[in-house]
Amino acid sequence: MSTSEYKSLDAEGDLPISAAELAALATQLYATSIRPGPDSPPVTTQVAPRGTTPDATAASSAVTTAAGLAHPATPPAFVSVPDVALPAPTSPEPDGIPGVVPVAPRGNAASPIAPFGGLEAFAVPTGLVPTVPGVLAGGPPSAPVAPRGSAPTWPGAVPTVPDLDWSGSPAPSDDAAGYYFLQTPTAPADPTPAVPDDHEIFDVNAIRADFPILRETVNGKPLIWFDNAATTQKPQSVIDRLAYFYAHENSNIHRAAHELAARATDAYEDAREAVRRFIGASKAEEIIFVRGTTEAINLVAYAWGGKHLGPGDEIVITHLEHHANIVPWQLISQQTGAVLKVAPVDDAGNLLLSEFEDLLGPRTKLVAATQVSNALGTVTPVKTIVELGHRYGARVLIDGAQSIPHIAIDVAETGADFFVFSGHKIYGPTGIGALYGREDALAETPPWQGGGNMIADVTLERSLYQGPPNKFEAGTGNIADAVGLGEALRCVERVGIDRIAAYEHALLEYATPRLAAIPGVRLVGTADEKASVLSFVLAGHEPLEVGKALNAEGIAVRAGHHCAQPILRRLGLEATVRPSFAFYNTFEEIDVFIDAVRRIAEGSP
Repeated sequence: MSTSEYKSLDAEGDLPISAAELAALATQLYATSIRPGPDSPPVTTQVAPRGTTPDATAASSAVTTAAGLAHPATPPAFVSVPDVALPAPTSPEPDGIPGVVPVAPRGNAASPIAPFGGLEAFAVPTGLVPTVPGVLAGGPPSAPVAPRGSAPTWPGAVPTVPDLDWSGSPAPSDDAAGYYFLQTPTAPADPTPAVPDDHEIFDVNAIRADFPILRETVNGKPLIWFDNAATTQKPQSVIDRLAYFYAHENSNIHRAAHELAARATDAYEDAREAVRRFIGASKAEEIIFVRGTTEAINLVAYAWGGKHLGPGDEIVITHLEHHANIVPWQLISQQTGAVLKVAPVDDAGNLLLSEFEDLLGPRTKLVAATQVSNALGTVTPVKTIVELGHRYGARVLIDGAQSIPHIAIDVAETGADFFVFSGHKIYGPTGIGALYGREDALAETPPWQGGGNMIADVTLERSLYQGPPNKFEAGTGNIADAVGLGEALRCVERVGIDRIAAYEHALLEYATPRLAAIPGVRLVGTADEKASVLSFVLAGHEPLEVGKALNAEGIAVRAGHHCAQPILRRLGLEATVRPSFAFYNTFEEIDVFIDAVRRIAEGSP
């Protein structure tokens, strides 16, 4: 063996000490042993468990809705008419002590409710509790939510924050003390009377107020951001969280005995915990930070695929895939001799499950499928896809880039071996994303990059690697944007992913027939189950021409092939116009969009 040959953790026979001793040393090396000084990250509200839906609305907005200013098409479930006016907050923020970051503007109400029961069965709030105002007025942003229900504290006095008593929240555990700033403050009793109401509140105007870019104008018109499938806009709390990190926590993580390294490490690992909780993973070690969905898929293709795929082995994908879930499998197939197979769809964009299963067999080693098509909005039955893949002994990767902001994700329930998504698709920064790998799948996956942070011990003859996730995070990661991603996920949790899904579905149901009724419009992608993507073409007009005309009206849509050329060509097209909705969009914006498309179709100025 040459002196340049390197070994994995399994090849430690010639070590001066045992692998167990090395692992113990590595754990000590990466542990944060120092204790903090007086500075700690800011307080945030407790996050309701996944599936529950704390309210994020303002009293003023509720009064506006009661006055009849809601859009006529707004479903009653999204209109609130309180019986009594909300009282002003009774716990003003002490000078210099930041409060809790609500999703809605300062002074809004938070309402713990029962789990979502569908669009026709909204739960009844148990009460509306004013939050502590002030943080979006210039104070630091919300800190990462502490794992397992514990709460971080601010320096100095503890601000008066009502105890929301979230039902079903995970109880604090002793191992929560692993983060240096975790303590549980004692909250005073809630003095605020409950406000009776007969349905859930979803105040889109209050939510929009937390997204500063939505106040922009384009060509003299208010910006209408219908390009959410490409990227989502960022709430003020995410913007503030990034600024706070660089102002107070900026340091490389791990491997240091100083204060800022401890703060940065805690913020980074709290973001990992936020991802774990949001997608229902069992361990934070199953969450690997990457640049985004594309890098995550490439990691699996080259690391897992490079080890386990050989000549004649089969990879199965679907016709709905983004290029990022096609090209890496083409490349690894060329390198290994594996065979790439494609499951078909019907003319509406539905995945044909029987044909999909026909492609599976004893040579199938990996299945890779999108959960939501970025070009058509088709929602695929991922649980069935995973079950079929596992039936034939294959590993299954689910591309969640388009599903993560629209659908509740539970990787434990679906049983996927790998799940990938990008932060900028769910109101977080660009350049950050996550790969979930089930513990046993990661155990059989070698590192795909080498360098600092991912090693346990290095000599000039061999290297030993850390376990996951460090094993897959070589070098200095995108620390600040990981922290920003954690805050974005907490923003979504505060509103409630099921409430978001219901509201977006209402937008899609409102827009679809109105767009289809315009002469010359052909809807592209009419699957039985869709997320909020509404692709179309307009007879006599190129998609780029339509996109430019809409831009003149301040409306941002995507026009092109959407990095999904195979599925568009399957439907006889090279490009479409693709409006896509998010939970801050409104029925009024859809009206403006429909009127603009109709004018373009009629040739009107």
